[in-house]
Amino acid sequence: MIERDGKLTVTRQAQLSGLSRASVYYESRGTTERDLRLMRRLDELHLRWLFCGSRKLAHALRLEGYDVGRRHVRTLMRKMGIEAAYRKSHTSIPAREATIYSYLLTGLQIERPNQVWSVDITNLPMAHGFLCLTGILDVFSRKALAWRLSNTMTADFCVEALEEALNRFGPPEIFNTDQGSRFTSEAWTSVPKQSGVAICTDGKGRWIDNAFIERLWRAVKYEDVYLHAYEGGSQARAGLTKYFVFYNSQRVHQGLDYQTPDAVYFAALPNTERKAA
Repeated sequence: MIERDGKLTVTRQAQLSGLSRASVYYESRGTTERDLRLMRRLDELHLRWLFCGSRKLAHALRLEGYDVGRRHVRTLMRKMGIEAAYRKSHTSIPAREATIYSYLLTGLQIERPNQVWSVDITNLPMAHGFLCLTGILDVFSRKALAWRLSNTMTADFCVEALEEALNRFGPPEIFNTDQGSRFTSEAWTSVPKQSGVAICTDGKGRWIDNAFIERLWRAVKYEDVYLHAYEGGSQARAGLTKYFVFYNSQRVHQGLDYQTPDAVYFAALPNTERKAA
């Protein structure tokens, strides 16, 4: 937009474009190696202590020898999209003019596969930067039905994961999401509505409904991502493809009486649905 060697001065071009002169000369410095190390460690501590905010996490980092203050920790947490899990009046920011659906899980006994699905997004630390991972979970069996990686927080990669899950396993009865803009957007909500799925939106302070998928994120990071320190998207995608096969078909869960998610999911399906899946 701005021509450095143009006939008009840079100042005049900025005025005509409605830009400030400072913004024309600004060059992003990117994320420093020190901040990448801090963000990696913050991600580990956040998974271990979901209830800790920037003050406690900054103190924990200082105990480990990092020279960092609370404000910088708070800045990095915002950049990573993480925050302490606690009951508060407003947990996620819906899309503008988005429809907030009723909360349907009060008193509900989840006792079969495809009764309730849940979705969430987390950040994965790479060797240089972070990637976004979305996953769709069958709450009854803890089976990871579909997942996608992206370098942005837009809704499109979430929709791709949802469409794959619906095509492979059929529609659930209820789909539970938070009030985040990606899951209240028309691009997202139109897909389950076309399949006749009841959309359930977490109410204020209902962060606990994501407990099962948060456990999935903890397993993914501690058992795969942190161990391999992937360089980028292609390497991470190949590694996670192998890990999710292991997670579903080989990794036993204490909460499932030491069975795998696949075993629990498929054993409870009618024979016709089992063959189709």
